[in-house]
Amino acid sequence: MKVCIVGTGYVGLVTAACLAETGNTAFCVDINDSVIERLKKGEVHIFEPGLEELVQRNLDQKRLFFTTSISEGMADSTLVFSCVGTPPRNDGSCDLSAVYRVAEEVGRIMTDYKIVVNKSTVPVGTADRVREIIREQLSARGLDLDFDVVSNPEFLKEGDAVNDFMKPDRIIMGTDNPEVARLLENLYEPYARSRDKLILMNPRSAEMTKYAANCMLATKISFINEIANICEKVGADVRDVRVGIGSDHRIGYHFIYPGVGYGGSCFPKDVKALIHTAQGRGYVPELLDAVDGVNNRQRRVIANKIREFFEPSGGISGKVLAVWGLSFKANTDDIRHSASMDIISELSEAGMRIRGFDPAAGDNARKEFGENPLVEISENQYEILDRADALAVLTDWNQFRNPDFNRIRAGLKQPVIFDARNLYRSDIIKSHALTCIRTGRPGITAGDREDL
Repeated sequence: MKVCIVGTGYVGLVTAACLAETGNTAFCVDINDSVIERLKKGEVHIFEPGLEELVQRNLDQKRLFFTTSISEGMADSTLVFSCVGTPPRNDGSCDLSAVYRVAEEVGRIMTDYKIVVNKSTVPVGTADRVREIIREQLSARGLDLDFDVVSNPEFLKEGDAVNDFMKPDRIIMGTDNPEVARLLENLYEPYARSRDKLILMNPRSAEMTKYAANCMLATKISFINEIANICEKVGADVRDVRVGIGSDHRIGYHFIYPGVGYGGSCFPKDVKALIHTAQGRGYVPELLDAVDGVNNRQRRVIANKIREFFEPSGGISGKVLAVWGLSFKANTDDIRHSASMDIISELSEAGMRIRGFDPAAGDNARKEFGENPLVEISENQYEILDRADALAVLTDWNQFRNPDFNRIRAGLKQPVIFDARNLYRSDIIKSHALTCIRTGRPGITAGDREDL
């Protein structure tokens, strides 16, 4: 098949490269000239493991093409995937202007039957509005062409998006047209060979499924963070509690790791968007409000612990904090809604000097903090420890999981680690005479050698 993908972000570029990988010809469209020129050379502008190799291979095999012309992309393509951004507005709603522009362009350009596939995360009812826009554009041209609009939401995790596309848990197809469903089944068949992963429903249910999935995962994260905070109050260890509840197959172990709260471009936006949608229909989504509230509070928990620790020694102003982890999670350079960025901003505003390191997000963080004289972003994980008053580990990159504790202790002015992700075992921390302040677990004081 020849397919057109509009948008070269995480969703669009991964979709185009993965569809090309199974033999399709994919034309990827974007209005950003510089991005398209880089992609034509095989230079991927986003950090996503395995994506650059996939793009380069399919460029070389002439199955993947990049253009700024949607007309070129749509020529001979029956399927037009809309993979543009839907950023949040201040009121929590989604900005659908890019989605609507794609619909307008399709309606202005199409000369034969097209299937517009909404892959972007959009509120319930968006497929209906896209259909109306295309029909309006066709009417203005005096044409009456057949077309279909499908909701086919993506379920890609940043940091593992290629694998998620190639080996999906499910493929949601929102359409009322059986012929369209069969066409999409043929397109996605290579990704569902081991079992039937294709789930057919109407477009509104497909749109809702995406929001429900992300809100469920966000709920699990806020839940375990709430439990972790209670554990600290009652003297329990959330590590043990997590194992205890996760062994119940109805709960499971996934997404019940306490930490600094969820972030990124999806969960915060989607929770707020569903809240906004519900409120717009006269319904008060109390659980989702609580999930959002707990997440906002959790971002302040580690910052408050840092403040409290240094309060007896004159507060945090003038102190130096080394920070490992700037992206919202491991294996991405994405700092959107990153708890690390919020924590650094809050502490630096109070006069604390921050030295940050991240394996991938350093450049993005430098742009964010460019005007802040108290924030320095380094390329060296251990140099930032030199004479720092403490180390805060805020993102669970693999290279932070088993660090050189001797170098940590030698570099720090005080042997203190704020382990927000609970990465480090108690016996190792004790054997290096470190103080460790954790999330939902008893703290360890330097020199405390007995086993927990």
